Amino acid sequence: MFHDPRFWTALAFVLFFVIFGRKLWVAITGHLDARADSVRHDLDEAARLRREAEQMLEDANREREKTLAETQAMLARSEAEAAGLAERARKDAEAAAARYEKMAQDRIHAAERSAIREIQDRAAQIAVAAARDVVSTRLTESPDIAATLIDKGIDSLPEALRRSAA
Repeated sequence: MFHDPRFWTALAFVLFFVIFGRKLWVAITGHLDARADSVRHDLDEAARLRREAEQMLEDANREREKTLAETQAMLARSEAEAAGLAERARKDAEAAAARYEKMAQDRIHAAERSAIREIQDRAAQIAVAAARDVVSTRLTESPDIAATLIDKGIDSLPEALRRSAA
């Protein structure tokens, strides 16, 4: 047994672990504990970063929804404003058309009045010419009628002047 190399190898192995085993065990467990602490720290850091990322995502989603709501509100206001502007433009166009129509009607009425005056003036001229012809024909035939007409004209002159002044 003492001559067998396996015995001495086994004994050396056992003595090595008895002498250095505690130190090796402490060093190995210390290294493993340090590694476990490092992994635990990394996991805690990853969890913290994940929570922060989730919070940032939630904030970004809230901000996006808020911005979307503001955009929709702005769009609604813009549409309402555009509708108001269109309505105002329509009313302005209608008012302008009404003004132009009124001006055209006024011009037509003025032209009608002018035409009526011209017709009346022309009719009066024709009537005066016809009356002149009739009167001159009759006056030349009968001088008494001329005197009577002149007297009636002079008598009705004050009344005609009063009517024209009023």
